[in-house]
Amino acid sequence: MTAPTTAPSPTTSAELESVLAAATAAAGPLGALRPAERARLLRAVADALDAAADELVPLAMEESHLAEARLKGELTRTTFQLRLFGEVLEEGSYLEAIVDQADPDWGMGPRPDLRRMLVPLGPVLVYAASNFPFAFSVAGGDTASGLAAGNPIVVKAHSGHPRLSQRTGEIVRGALAEAGAPHGTFDVIFSFERGVEALKDPRIKAGSFTGSIPGGRALFDIASQRPDPIPFYGELGSLNPVFVTPGAIKARGDEIASGFVGSATLGAGQFCTKPGLLFVPAGHGLDDAIVAAAGDVAPASLLNKRIAEGYGEGLAKLVATPGVTPLVEASGVDGLVAGPTLVKTTVPVLLDKADTLLEECFGPFSLVVEYDGQDELRRAAEAFGGNLTATIHGEESETGDLAWLMDLLRDCAGRILWGGWPTGVSVTYAMQHGGPWPATTASLHTSVGTTAIRRFLRPVSYQTMPEELLPEALRDRNVLGIPRRVNGTLTRDDVPA
Repeated sequence: MTAPTTAPSPTTSAELESVLAAATAAAGPLGALRPAERARLLRAVADALDAAADELVPLAMEESHLAEARLKGELTRTTFQLRLFGEVLEEGSYLEAIVDQADPDWGMGPRPDLRRMLVPLGPVLVYAASNFPFAFSVAGGDTASGLAAGNPIVVKAHSGHPRLSQRTGEIVRGALAEAGAPHGTFDVIFSFERGVEALKDPRIKAGSFTGSIPGGRALFDIASQRPDPIPFYGELGSLNPVFVTPGAIKARGDEIASGFVGSATLGAGQFCTKPGLLFVPAGHGLDDAIVAAAGDVAPASLLNKRIAEGYGEGLAKLVATPGVTPLVEASGVDGLVAGPTLVKTTVPVLLDKADTLLEECFGPFSLVVEYDGQDELRRAAEAFGGNLTATIHGEESETGDLAWLMDLLRDCAGRILWGGWPTGVSVTYAMQHGGPWPATTASLHTSVGTTAIRRFLRPVSYQTMPEELLPEALRDRNVLGIPRRVNGTLTRDDVPA
């Protein structure tokens, strides 16, 4: 098949019924596959997407207005994370398999034979994102982790790249079918109405979303208010504050200025981890360096008309706030194109106008905030709600004075950086991409990294169960060779006779 030249038609209710029925029928067979068998399915999808790169990348460029190099890198990230979840499946510890054999002398009284593991939830509805048309979209991290967990996936395509979504869906579905996945393992639906209809359907057992706070909150409420509420993992909004110490200014002020501008304008400021505020000590002297760095950033296209309109409205409100002065004059939005806008203020103004200034502006905008001493810095740090990230730029000689700041940031952010910039989100084992509200709807979990699989699994214990009725992962013989905690000890051995 070739890339579609017209946008797909909205999914009808009848078509949605067919998709949900197929996903429900696939749930049992897919969940029953051995982990290594599901790993093979994920690798088949990754191989198919890599093979279609010359078709998919130009289509993504046309619909998203993102650069070729960016999209090639993002497609590589997408297929990498599919293969990484394959490794997670084969290693097996994600199952959290535990065996407690019967023990008549257990300290709380006789203990029955108990065996516990994680099992798939069932069909999952994934809302694709606009700002990462590969890595957070049809075949992105939520799809990869949900499939790895053994759940059929229904993707609600994003309206910002419908043809890319359609073609990516065809490739994923074809690769899964050729690799032997159950029919109904994966599908894509189109239209807002069908997405809401699917979220309300009792056959959907979990939802995930990356997007705006209002949109995510509305969907979260739907998921929570169903007759049978389901988990809804929404990644919503984040300011990602950066705190710079006097020592860091003295040691590498120009480097911090250029790094800040580069991170705040990366991808036209359309990263969920964009540093939206930079806190610097009064008298920092970085204004000229920030302006110079911004002068090297060319205007860039935003993703779509809706984002451009929202950015223009938010920008106008922010730059008109009393006490806010320009560093780099607001360029506004010309069609879809916007240049960087950087403004500055002080902590007292920030706190007085918090309802406006502590509101995310999705685009190439950021706010430089001057603090006068540790007391103002503390009051600023205490003003934040939840964030995906928080960053400290300091010197090793200052760490003894920053323990209080670390404690505050730990309570409001999912990832804390010492140095560097938050816009790099590595797909790896220790990544946490999530945080307290409004960064996400479920701060216990991550949407990036291998532990993202945990969102789509639930624990089940089996008590005094006959061996032949136990899941393979919990039987006496460890035929899967996975790590298991047997009588309190982590091992890959068989259960003792």
